[in-house]
Amino acid sequence: MPVSATKSLRVAVLADSDTRWKWGALTANRIAPEHADIRLDGYLLRGRATPTARQLDEVGVRADALHEVTAVQFLHAVRQERYDVLVLALVGGGVQAMLHGLGRVQEDGGAGRPKRPVVVTGYVGVVYEKLADGLLLRHGADLVLANSRQDADRFRAVYEGVGADAGSVTEVALPFLGGAAYTGGPGPSAEGGGRPYTVVFAAQPSVPENRRDRTYLLNRLVGHARRHPEREVLLKLRSKPGEHTTHIEELPYQKLVQRLDPPANLRLVYGHMGEVLDRTDLLVTVSSTAALESLHRRIPTAVLTDLGVREALGNHHFVGSGCLASWDQLDAGHRPVPDEEWVSRQGVAAGGAAYDRAFDTARARITELLDRPGDLPPLAPYYTPVTAPGYLPGLLARHHLGPDGTPLPGTPAAGKEPGPVRQIVRRAARGAYRHGVQRVAPVIRRMGEL
Repeated sequence: MPVSATKSLRVAVLADSDTRWKWGALTANRIAPEHADIRLDGYLLRGRATPTARQLDEVGVRADALHEVTAVQFLHAVRQERYDVLVLALVGGGVQAMLHGLGRVQEDGGAGRPKRPVVVTGYVGVVYEKLADGLLLRHGADLVLANSRQDADRFRAVYEGVGADAGSVTEVALPFLGGAAYTGGPGPSAEGGGRPYTVVFAAQPSVPENRRDRTYLLNRLVGHARRHPEREVLLKLRSKPGEHTTHIEELPYQKLVQRLDPPANLRLVYGHMGEVLDRTDLLVTVSSTAALESLHRRIPTAVLTDLGVREALGNHHFVGSGCLASWDQLDAGHRPVPDEEWVSRQGVAAGGAAYDRAFDTARARITELLDRPGDLPPLAPYYTPVTAPGYLPGLLARHHLGPDGTPLPGTPAAGKEPGPVRQIVRRAARGAYRHGVQRVAPVIRRMGEL
């Protein structure tokens, strides 16, 4: 029976951070075959960035069930449950480990095993670093999603350049674009009346990464707020101190801003980016994916050049966008106008119907794979013990898997829940790790620079 006519579709999303959970869960809903009744099981990979309850609530994406697991526990769940689709929303090394682990699950199932699930992976946002490394670690999934036409072309070029099959590359769009289109709002110098003209700086956990540059950006933001007291200036933060996101934040803006005596019209805000964009008249960032969300809504968007246009900052991705600008220009009233051809290649500002159609190809491919008679072919990652004998074993070992994808000796039983004492120790260890990253490591680095 075709999948479109079935009553339910069982989907599992494995994610290792709050942003990847958001991407994975929303992607699962976007690419599901039409008319399918989805049951979505969420799995959060235990690690440094496992999202907190507050972060999950802020993301606002719900699952029918949600579990915190190790890699081995997830593979055990896949072995026990009959999932139709798996979405791997992980860093590249995690994806590679799961591909080999899932391959072993398939082999161990024998002739009577259920049909293996369709495996999907991709990227949360802009791909501006480690392109070849990240892509090759994702190779082997049935679908490797590219968020734009530009990314799809780059992905295929990498795979074909190393002699790997590029057939898995599938063009889609970022799954969290949407919201009401910007209609103009108040003017840049609006005074009184309705809501004030609102400038939002979308902060990033690790860009820039040093205190000098982050303090510089904060000083410019504070200066902008003082120069324009009629405006509301918002510092949009990703996480609270002690929480981790996709990237480690060693110097939280919350702590740096306390020393600057910001004016009353500058506020720190958390929450869902979409809700913040609902009241934004100018979005400012270094290179956050929030810029693409903003451009999709036709909100004036500025990508800062103050610290240079550099690969290390990720703002080089916006060359040609028309959005590059400095704080001096923004202070003077400049509002960037995006280049239409550039935004089109990024899969944004496409309009409601066109945006929805961006996922049609992925839906069709998944439907085809689900309706295919018999089992799907074995997963075939580019990296194997033959092609990468000095690289692959280490990647797999980080997730307690051997070179052939089987759990290493001594790995805790996959189906066994930790006892109360182990849970307490685990929470304490995670807290100590985060304290070390955010407090101790920066001090050690500063001492090393003396």
